Amino acid sequence: MISVEPDRELKTKHRALWASGDYPAVAAELIPELGPALVDACGVQPGDRVLDVAAGSGNASIPAAETGASVTASDLTPELFEAGRRIAAQRGVELEWAEADAEALPFADDAFDKVLSCVGVMFAPHHQAAADELIRVVRPGGTIGLINWTPEGFIGNLFKTMKPYAPPPPPGASPAPLWGSEDHVRGLFGERVSDLTMRRRTVALDHCTTPTEFREYWKRNYGPTIAAYTFTAGTPDRVAALDADFLEFLSTWNRGDGQRAWWEAEYLLVTTTKR
Repeated sequence: MISVEPDRELKTKHRALWASGDYPAVAAELIPELGPALVDACGVQPGDRVLDVAAGSGNASIPAAETGASVTASDLTPELFEAGRRIAAQRGVELEWAEADAEALPFADDAFDKVLSCVGVMFAPHHQAAADELIRVVRPGGTIGLINWTPEGFIGNLFKTMKPYAPPPPPGASPAPLWGSEDHVRGLFGERVSDLTMRRRTVALDHCTTPTEFREYWKRNYGPTIAAYTFTAGTPDRVAALDADFLEFLSTWNRGDGQRAWWEAEYLLVTTTKR
């Protein structure tokens, strides 16, 4: 049982975290191909009723709408919808935008043919509650499709680097990158699904030319990074240590050849069918 008042406070903090920085820029500049890849993997078709959970600015919602599907983009942080609406208008598609908590979705049972989440639902703190909601709102025979960062990949290690400097996680919260573990996903869905397919893939992050430039990019745009720096802001020595550890991490993971830096981020592509 999740306690209501502490949970409300936690969700308020999560909303503020993702509203900070510029997540729409991160989605558009670093990982624009992930949304279309998820839509393709789920076989979204014209007329499908599609829900994108923790949709952000529509990285998967907008490509889904471009197929002719009827799409609802839901997120705990409606501040992200302004950018999404602008992008959708530029691409000539319409979809519904709905403020919604991934752990308590305001939609009926069996309401959607396809339920998607592109590096989104993984950040809901209570994984089982979120998984239960994904299953509840998709119809029997419908598809659930997810893209989640893996614990062993670039983003998983980014979070490990920031962890000593970040606010402590709330009681009962699970680490987000666990959603990128095959065993964890199997445990969350259990026997309620069939045809569970999980494939590890990578995406190249090549927006910045040097590790230092990339560090500053994360500090400027990405909510969890901003939170870590805000948490340490009153202790200059810890800020300097975080800067140094972050740069060492980015330098170690740099796959570039000296002319231009780039990074390879692993993710888990999950598709499954509700029984």
